[in-house]
Amino acid sequence: MNYDVIVIGSGPGGYVAAIRASQLGLKTAVVERESLGGICLNWGCIPTKALLKSAQVFEYINHAAEYGIKTAEAEADFAAVIKRSRGVADGMSKGVQFLMKKNKIDVIMGTGKAKPGNKVEVKAADGTQKEYTATNIILATGGRSRELPNLKQDGKKVIGYRQAMVLPEQPKSMVVVGSGAIGVEFAYFYATLGTKVTIVEFMDNVVPVEDEDVSKQLLRSFKKAGIEIMTSSSVESVDTSGTGCKVQVKTAAGMQTLECDIVLSAAGVVANIENIGLEETGIKTEKGKVVVDEFYNTSVKGYYAIGDIVAGQALAHVASAEGIICVEKIAGHKPEPLDYNNIPGCTYCSPEIASVGYTEKAAKAAGYELKIGKFPFSASGKASAAGAKDGFVKLIFDAKYGELLGAHMIGANVTEMIAEIVVARKLETTGHEMIKSVHPHPTMSEAIMEAAADAYGEVIHL
Repeated sequence: MNYDVIVIGSGPGGYVAAIRASQLGLKTAVVERESLGGICLNWGCIPTKALLKSAQVFEYINHAAEYGIKTAEAEADFAAVIKRSRGVADGMSKGVQFLMKKNKIDVIMGTGKAKPGNKVEVKAADGTQKEYTATNIILATGGRSRELPNLKQDGKKVIGYRQAMVLPEQPKSMVVVGSGAIGVEFAYFYATLGTKVTIVEFMDNVVPVEDEDVSKQLLRSFKKAGIEIMTSSSVESVDTSGTGCKVQVKTAAGMQTLECDIVLSAAGVVANIENIGLEETGIKTEKGKVVVDEFYNTSVKGYYAIGDIVAGQALAHVASAEGIICVEKIAGHKPEPLDYNNIPGCTYCSPEIASVGYTEKAAKAAGYELKIGKFPFSASGKASAAGAKDGFVKLIFDAKYGELLGAHMIGANVTEMIAEIVVARKLETTGHEMIKSVHPHPTMSEAIMEAAADAYGEVIHL
């Protein structure tokens, strides 16, 4: 069959691109080898948030007395928590199936491979192969857990994020290698349910891509929660020959041995660019990513790439935005290229983390003179009432023109607050405009207005 667009991969980049292509009148098919929705819906964004919600509920119950509520001692049913998470993921995947039917998109199950001459070869689970043609082929094959050379994953004792979501029983102890979003989210989940968790981070700070003030706050919050953290440290080897794991960790003070049931490797993701036809078609790659222009054209006409396999943040919402821009350009529209410096990043441990734009360090390195405002949630009435006083909002402005360069938040529900900053930066809003935009009281979001006021010496509640 001949299509206008074939998308290989149905994650948040692929299925969104397919839907937008269909909306624009293009005959569209999507190729998927496993489950519609890709890693995000089935093994990433969605089911992890279900796990984290269960942990949060358990935490609330254990601290009910602080809210004046008497409860019997709570017990976490680990198997039931996992089952709920899988049910949420299955429901979301079924939702994508519905969207495919609604938008008249053909779903071709199997492993897709781009071929020269605008062709896609699909190998089904039973080994049969079929070839399809399309004027435009979009590669959206996503990423997988990065495997470190000295930390080989066996799927049982040394695991990646995928196994961490479906362990048959809760481990008594766990070493988490890496403190990016995946690492700290699972650390919070398991520690809250009662697992003894140690985080080993190679860099000097946890969540190293975040502003240093955020890193320091998370360190305090996690230590208060009983999570052990080793920064400027690296896992040299893991011995799995016994009943558990013996982890050799290199620190500034020398080698240390940690014993645990499970080691979770959370050292980021790597792009799925193998066996998708890049060599056969002559599509260029660089540093493990497909090379594309601002509208996601590869080096070969008629072939495009989006999501985790191209340079840029490996985030679901980035992949979706790229997919929409890509197909709108294919359809002859004039989309605006994506501004990668205005992409929000969210981490859903407790306290949550949300950020966008320049960190303080990066803004200084870029040569800006800064005005910085910070408002702690300890001074927020809503945060006090909610019993969630950890954290703050930090805003970074260009002192010369008042441009909002970056925002960094850590605290309860900040992942729901960051979108205000993204829109403000898109509209080139200044600090004074934010101060004069009346925020509702009492809310956590008041901290944004107060942080802006703090930057300009006008803060009221500090």
